[in-house]
Amino acid sequence: MLREALFPLLLALVAWFGFHLLEEQRDTARRERDQARDERDGLREAARISGELLAQRDAIDRQRTQELTHERNQNQLLQRAVDAGRQRLFVNATCPASTPADSGASGLADAGPAELAADARPDYFTLRDQLALGRQMILGLQAHVRVLQDYARRACGR
Repeated sequence: MLREALFPLLLALVAWFGFHLLEEQRDTARRERDQARDERDGLREAARISGELLAQRDAIDRQRTQELTHERNQNQLLQRAVDAGRQRLFVNATCPASTPADSGASGLADAGPAELAADARPDYFTLRDQLALGRQMILGLQAHVRVLQDYARRACGR
């Protein structure tokens, strides 16, 4: 009789233990599912932010490239005008007042404003191009920094 009562009790104990294991596996699976959802949502948000940053970077680069192209075109137009003689490059210079060494010398005649030598003109235009490039690079980097600062402020909840 004790044997007959022990068997159902043992069967109930095994069933309870089996259900307990199933509940633990279910809870573990739910936790893993929730972690996977959180990770997926985080990756989606990171992808969205990355996409926005790339789009803004591309817009900044496009604007800076257009402005650089415009400045270089203006520089080329000026260079052609100087080469053709339609415009001149003047040097902002001062000449010291001449003091005649002998009383018979009447001094130097005014030869007009100082002008850049012809062999120095290409260097001048190269410098103008490099200045335009440097300026656009600096402006572009500053714009990128502002975009990143804006995202950092938003990420911190400010």
